[in-house]
Amino acid sequence: MEVAGSIEVSQAARKLLDYFRDHDLPVIHIQHISTRKGATFFLPDTEGINFHENVLPLSNEVIIRKHFPNSFRDTTLNGYLQANEIKELYICGMMSHMCIDATVRAAFDKGYTCAIVHDACATRDLTFQGRNIPANNVHGSYMAALGAVYSKVLSVDEAIGILNNT
Repeated sequence: MEVAGSIEVSQAARKLLDYFRDHDLPVIHIQHISTRKGATFFLPDTEGINFHENVLPLSNEVIIRKHFPNSFRDTTLNGYLQANEIKELYICGMMSHMCIDATVRAAFDKGYTCAIVHDACATRDLTFQGRNIPANNVHGSYMAALGAVYSKVLSVDEAIGILNNT
């Protein structure tokens, strides 16, 4: 599943990841492995489930596997966050219109404070009623919608600036 600007987004995510690692902040990687009948991507034992080299987990970092867009659904994520008293989440990844959206809304509903790092997220073109919706419009629409209630929406540099002041 190709998304627009995935390399640039992975580089931005790497910058945030490096900050978290350098400051001994907890890092959780979410790996989507589809078990849905008829799925065409994120299939077990395929290249599509592998982490990109720019954001490879370190051996001491948590990897949570999921089977649905919502990273909380049928996973250990909520339990891990509660057990480690993590209440504030900085979220990045792919795809803005699917997994980021579902996870941020679920996190908000569970009482977490969320910050989406928008330049470390990406999506793809979508089609609606025979019209192509370019990825940058899809991404912008979802960031605007999520930023209205569910989350702060920050750039990598803004996120790092906030983290430096806490």
